[in-house]
Amino acid sequence: MPGTLQEFLAAAIPKAAADLETAFLRLPEDKRGWSAMGTARTALDIVAECALLGNPKEIVRTRSFPADFDFGSFTGAKAELAKDWEKLRSLLHENAAGAAAMVREVPDEDLNINVEFPWGPTSIAQIISYPYWNMSYHEGQINYIASMLGCLG
Repeated sequence: MPGTLQEFLAAAIPKAAADLETAFLRLPEDKRGWSAMGTARTALDIVAECALLGNPKEIVRTRSFPADFDFGSFTGAKAELAKDWEKLRSLLHENAAGAAAMVREVPDEDLNINVEFPWGPTSIAQIISYPYWNMSYHEGQINYIASMLGCLG
């Protein structure tokens, strides 16, 4: 494969954000906050997660998972962000651009460094890949919602 992981991700992350937005906007406006089942995630919640987790710059810089990360507060932050599409859209693309810039700065020799996460060690290579992977994964979830609504095509 020509190029580096960092070059690939720097190009792929903003494209994944654009593709995620395209999938989201394919949904009828009145279905963007719809849940297929009572507790199933909505497209708005999914995009809010991607926007909030879109740039792991501080984890890469400090080589540590934030000790004060509060998963309960994160859930509230997603819900609040999901109320304002323009703010959500702006943060999604801002964090995608920031992540792309950040990955360009990661030297090859740092890719195998492990950072301790609550669920176990995670390499810098995995961490810088996360924004791309997460948005691509969630694009598929939103496309699945679209398929259930009959508006995928």
